[in-house]
Amino acid sequence: MTKQAVTVAPTALIEIPKVDYQGIRTLAFDIGGSGLKCSLLDEKGNMLTPRVRVATPKPCPPKVLLEKFTELTAQLPRYDRISVGFPGVIRHGCTLTGVNLGGDVWRNYDLRAALHKLTGKPVVVINDADMQGLGAIKGKGVEMVITLGTGIGSALFEDGRLAPHLELGHAPFRDGQTFEEQLGNQAFEDVGIERWNKRLKKAIAFWHTLTNYDTLYLGGGNTEHIRFKLPANIEIVSNMYGIKGGIWVWKDSNLADGIKK
Repeated sequence: MTKQAVTVAPTALIEIPKVDYQGIRTLAFDIGGSGLKCSLLDEKGNMLTPRVRVATPKPCPPKVLLEKFTELTAQLPRYDRISVGFPGVIRHGCTLTGVNLGGDVWRNYDLRAALHKLTGKPVVVINDADMQGLGAIKGKGVEMVITLGTGIGSALFEDGRLAPHLELGHAPFRDGQTFEEQLGNQAFEDVGIERWNKRLKKAIAFWHTLTNYDTLYLGGGNTEHIRFKLPANIEIVSNMYGIKGGIWVWKDSNLADGIKK
């Protein structure tokens, strides 16, 4: 069997200012299908450093991801714990899926244990849309988060409590295809902005019928392509919440069960 070549983009170096903050420092690691991002957060979720980013290698198996993590975090000051947002299904720190990073190589991979072994720090790993949602929501009523990027991420909250993860991106949508196949990056490139927007309108109607959300938050890079007026209860949110949500995982006792020495 021939091994698949891995394309690894060089890590961009940026100047990181000195950090004098003496409280608990959380390293937030946002893993996306197109970019890997890190920053340090204070105990209120404020960013202590600029976000460092590198393009996601194609494919990105666990060994390569850990190498890029090491390169990114080498640019940052010390930290005390790690929050990870991963684009797939997570159970107790293990990745069950990782479609946009390399597929089966991520099945039943203990990412939490691997990062703990690498750093010696407590680690929490959750779905990336869940982490972005924790940063974006207001904690009132039923709130839904959809990320429109390489793939389609989703999260659902009730009065600030995270519901069991919904992997709606891989659920059937229309014409025998999933939401991700109809609305992900590849679909946008294939059908163009007009048809993509028509599909998104239909998807939003479907999601409202499914969850009867009070507020829908749309994140991800492809939100910049939305060309229709959104209802008052739909907000476009910054991708920075994918980093800032990293503080809130430690405030939820059901999530903050990371490895501790």
